[in-house]
Amino acid sequence: MKTAIISTLLFLSFSGMAQKLDEKTFDFWVGEWELTWDKPDGTKGKGINQIIKILDNKVIQENFEDPDTGFKGTSISVYNPVKKEWHQAWADNQGGYFDFIGDIGNDGPVFKTKIVVQGDKKIIQRMTFKNITKDKFVWDWENSTDGGENWTLSWRINYNRKK
Repeated sequence: MKTAIISTLLFLSFSGMAQKLDEKTFDFWVGEWELTWDKPDGTKGKGINQIIKILDNKVIQENFEDPDTGFKGTSISVYNPVKKEWHQAWADNQGGYFDFIGDIGNDGPVFKTKIVVQGDKKIIQRMTFKNITKDKFVWDWENSTDGGENWTLSWRINYNRKK
């Protein structure tokens, strides 16, 4: 019974944390992570992601690496207390660059791009963080061509805190 109560309290504390957009919204992400994902050919992809706080603990810096493909990327995330919103800039070694705004979605914290209109399509991309616990969570990269009404999963990564 005691275990059930403690588990419930931990769940509620993480759930409550994920539902509030403030300077601590993405603190769960800080740490060294081992990553796994399913590749299109059915094999498992593996990578690492190191997330640290810099600049007086006001900025989150990400360093992602997929050793199998050589893909590397980095991001800088910062909370703007005046606007009460998160911003992230991502760049990678393949020339990719994304500018995101942080928000709270149905499942937890989200970073989204602005809508880009191409013909009759309203393209938006987002990354969602869900099923967050102290030592693991799921990260999804999703795309929409209708301004965010419908989403297609492009990449799911399982994060496990490095021991």
